[in-house]
Amino acid sequence: MTAQAVHTGAGPKALRAVALAATVPYLVLKSAWLSGSRVGIPDGSPLLEQGTFLAVANAVTLAMDASVIVLVLVLTRPWGMRVPSWLLTLPAFVATGLLTPILFAFPAQLLIRAAGQGSPAASGEGARAFLDPWVFTVVYTGFSVQGLALAGLFVPYARRRWGRRWQGVLGRGLPSPTGVVAGAAALGGLVIAAVHLYWAFGGTAGLGEEQAAARSVLTGVVFAVHAMCALAAGVGAVLLARGGSRAAWWPSALTWTGSAAALCWGLWQWIASLGPQLDGGEPASAAVRSIYAGQMITGICAAAVLTRFLVPRREG
Repeated sequence: MTAQAVHTGAGPKALRAVALAATVPYLVLKSAWLSGSRVGIPDGSPLLEQGTFLAVANAVTLAMDASVIVLVLVLTRPWGMRVPSWLLTLPAFVATGLLTPILFAFPAQLLIRAAGQGSPAASGEGARAFLDPWVFTVVYTGFSVQGLALAGLFVPYARRRWGRRWQGVLGRGLPSPTGVVAGAAALGGLVIAAVHLYWAFGGTAGLGEEQAAARSVLTGVVFAVHAMCALAAGVGAVLLARGGSRAAWWPSALTWTGSAAALCWGLWQWIASLGPQLDGGEPASAAVRSIYAGQMITGICAAAVLTRFLVPRREG
C-alpha cells in the first residue's frame, strides 16, 4: 500500500471531515464574541465586564482550536510524514492533554444529568449566569468529537512513523537517574490523585468558599478524572523506568496520556487562576493553586521519563 493510499483512504477521510466539522461551533462562537456579539452570553454575565482580558483570552483559545485544523491536515496528508517530529508531537501532546479529561468527564456528566442526579449545589446570592447552558453542551460536544477523531488519526500515523519506538517489549530498565524522576512522578501522582478524590467524594478542605459551596456530583466527576490522569502519569512512568517483558505500547500510551493531561490542565488552570476570574467568582485558593502546580510537576516528570524511554529506541 502506498503512502498516498494510506493517507487518503475512506477511514482517514471520514475522520478528517468529522474532526474539521467539530471545530466549527467553537470557532464560530469565538469569532462572534471577538466581533462584539453577545450570542450565548446572558444579561448580567461577568463576561460582559472583562474587556481587554476577555478579548485576548478569546483570541488565544480561537487560535488553539484553529491549530486543530493544521494538526488534522498533518495527520492525513502525505506531506505530513515529513513534518519534523518535535513540530508535530508538541501540539499533539497538548491536544491529548486538554481533550482527554473532557472525553471522560463530559459524557459522564451527560449520563448523570440524564439520570436526574446532576443538579448543582446552590450558589451564593450574588451568583450570576456565566454563559447560556446550551453553549457548554455545544462546545464540549465539539471537543469530545475532536478528541475521538484526532485519536483515530494520530494512532495509525504514530504506528507508521514511530512504531518501532513504542511497539515490542519494554526491555532493559532505564538508568537510575530516570528512575528517580519516575519515582517523583509516581509520588506526585499519588498525592494529586488523593486530593482530587477527596474533593470528588465531598471533601471541601482547601477549596475556596464559593468553590466549596458550588460542589456537586458534576464537579466531583471532574475531580475524579483529574485524579485518574495523575495516577496514569505516575504508574506509566514507573513501568517504563522498570522495563521488563511487558508490551511497550500500553505503558507508553498510559504515560503519554496521563502526563499530557496532568501537565496541560495543571498549567491551564494555574495560568487562569492568576488572572481575572471570567466567571466572576473568587480567585483560586493557595491550596488549589498548589495542586495545579503539583499536576504540572507530575506531568513534566512523567513526560521526561517517556522521552528518555523513546529516544534511544531507534527506527528500523
